[in-house]
Amino acid sequence: MTSRDPLALLDTRAAGVLRRLHSANDRQLPRILLRLAGDLPALALGRPRRRPPAAAERFDDAFLALGRKQAAYCYAQARAVRARRVVEFGTSFGVSTIWLAAAVRDNGGGTVIGTEMVPEKAERARAHVREAGLADHVDIRTGDALETLRDLDGPVDLMLNDGFPDAALDVLRLVAPRLRTGAVVITDNVGAMRGDYAGYVSWLRDPVNGFVSVRVPYKGGTEVSIRVE
Repeated sequence: MTSRDPLALLDTRAAGVLRRLHSANDRQLPRILLRLAGDLPALALGRPRRRPPAAAERFDDAFLALGRKQAAYCYAQARAVRARRVVEFGTSFGVSTIWLAAAVRDNGGGTVIGTEMVPEKAERARAHVREAGLADHVDIRTGDALETLRDLDGPVDLMLNDGFPDAALDVLRLVAPRLRTGAVVITDNVGAMRGDYAGYVSWLRDPVNGFVSVRVPYKGGTEVSIRVE
């Protein structure tokens, strides 16, 4: 990999699909920021946002994807722990799913279990995964993650926690018993939305819960946590 092209980590087929999807995400970002305009004061002050009941619907058509370098970091972490079973909360259109599935395949095989609330997004994610040639390594489940992940088999080697922050801790608590010792949990947006994630980060950093956790500088702060017991 070169610092200019993280996609060089991947095979040509997956990289081609991701190049298009990352570009589409980039073009969409200005519109997403406009939708967040009402949240900016709370975000700037590190306070929880006040969300109306239909707040999630503002993002039914949004990628909300990891950036290229951040996604490459997730790929590298999955390779480092030799991940064979990965859980992803917040699949959206499948950008990070493809990165994680490529890592699982390159580790010798396994499954990325994704979960997505919006049926239309889940279908598009499945189509993108098929286009990338990784369908054999992906299981995308549609619905509330607290239901779709309830019957999760273990052990889980890595979790990407990238859904709505209101549910992040409940989903992690559900998955945690399946995380093996040494498993990695990567949580997006904890810096940019530090008010929303304050309780989540406090839980992860309390030693009684069995993790060690640090912040890395992607998108204002991404939490990387290791299951140690």
